[in-house]
Amino acid sequence: MAPRPTPTDGFPTLTSRSQAETEEVLLKHLPEPGTKTEPVLQKNSHMQFLVRNLVQGFPARYISQDASQPWLMFWTVQAFSILQVALDEGNKQRIIDKVMAWQHPEGGFGGGPGQSAHLLPTYAAVCTLAIVGRPGPRGGWDQIDREKMYQFFMKLKQKDGSFLVAHHSEVDVRGIYCLLTVATILDLMTPELVEGTAAFIASCQTYEGGFASSSHPSYSLSGALLPSPAPRPPLGEAHGGYTFCALASWILLQSYIAQSKHKPTIDVKNLLRWLVQMQGTEAELGGFKGRTNKLVDGCYSWWCGGAFALLEALGVGGIQNAESDEVPIDSGTSDGVWDDVDGGLSISYLELRNWLTDALEGLYNRKALQEYILYAGQHPAGGLRDKPPKNADAYHTLYCLSGLSSAQHHVFPSTLRKHQVLESWKPSGKPGEETRKHIFSDLLSWTEEEGGSHIVGGAANRLNATHPLTNLTMTHTEAMAAHFYGQEVSTRARSSGSRNPKA
Repeated sequence: MAPRPTPTDGFPTLTSRSQAETEEVLLKHLPEPGTKTEPVLQKNSHMQFLVRNLVQGFPARYISQDASQPWLMFWTVQAFSILQVALDEGNKQRIIDKVMAWQHPEGGFGGGPGQSAHLLPTYAAVCTLAIVGRPGPRGGWDQIDREKMYQFFMKLKQKDGSFLVAHHSEVDVRGIYCLLTVATILDLMTPELVEGTAAFIASCQTYEGGFASSSHPSYSLSGALLPSPAPRPPLGEAHGGYTFCALASWILLQSYIAQSKHKPTIDVKNLLRWLVQMQGTEAELGGFKGRTNKLVDGCYSWWCGGAFALLEALGVGGIQNAESDEVPIDSGTSDGVWDDVDGGLSISYLELRNWLTDALEGLYNRKALQEYILYAGQHPAGGLRDKPPKNADAYHTLYCLSGLSSAQHHVFPSTLRKHQVLESWKPSGKPGEETRKHIFSDLLSWTEEEGGSHIVGGAANRLNATHPLTNLTMTHTEAMAAHFYGQEVSTRARSSGSRNPKA
């Protein structure tokens, strides 16, 4: 039986027509009824698409992206990493040299050589260096001017805790996410830097539950603070990209939120409700849309689908509380640990883990999301796309792959692993040692559950797991952060459940 189309009210509009046309096109990409062949991720085609862009250069239509050169590079090299493709040392060095040409003399990175520094390309440049860079001369990592970058960040900070994305530019939660991610990896987080930022993030949540790009400021055009509590309604509607960035920022700020006297809050229940509603119906092949009553789009596989992993850090679903030092999450069965003391109920650790994993699975349809990407997201000529009949592009190639990876793997914040990282911490004597230690351990506590993968199409379709906060592989996140915090991530502190080959 064909999937039921989205119901209408009998009064056609441009929006309802687009919806019906999209569903009709999507359903044509499903295999014929009765077909038993599994969908295949065309890894070689996508790799060739990426190689063409990297070696031959991007097509002429990308000239409009001249101020987004770091993004084009990040989308390309991170897609390689997810596809389990390693770059040779020569190409790595060429990329490092190119990235360092984008560093602004006054801190941060611009969209190209000689361009003004901006928070978004700063994130893309630093993440690219996490993938291809290394410590030492010409390695990129030690050539990042962290002192000037911190000064650049502080010059962008506003009275209400928000940040401009660049000098004389606008406030946007995407920029805040980029800043906080970079500051976390490079060990630049300070109370001064993030004062008021969590409260600003909370003010961006809309009545729907998702987050908007910004909120009305709590100060006047003259710079004077408005009477407290100042009204700060969101600027705009809930959006998948803004929501991911706001939620990730909220989690990156947890060490400071825990220390604040007046703890801001977000409506997690309403956020979960909104995220669930963003997944499309069977007629939309289970893809995600970015806003209410909009069309599904492959990139929201990450911006919305990837947000469900972030919710585990806030205690929504998952298994992070089903751990103890005696029963590691990756130790397999351990009957009796969860026995009811009255003898009325006996449930093994493995049974509880499976039950909780199924509960997380129920928050969104991971299988359907994978099928959307595999059936509709892949372009026949290589690369991935928004939806058919659109062309593939670098942006959608990465975020479709990131979303597919997130749907394949269960990556969660492990209490056990956090304790292991904390125990291996080497004191440095720097200010804020205790907070730095917890920021570092929180970042490295994310791990992949052993046996938690659900890969549509079989093992041949498997991708590397991505870190839910950084959208880098786990190994790249660990390596760069450990370098800047002056730490070593011991084998014991790494989960045996993380099966990612180093890309």
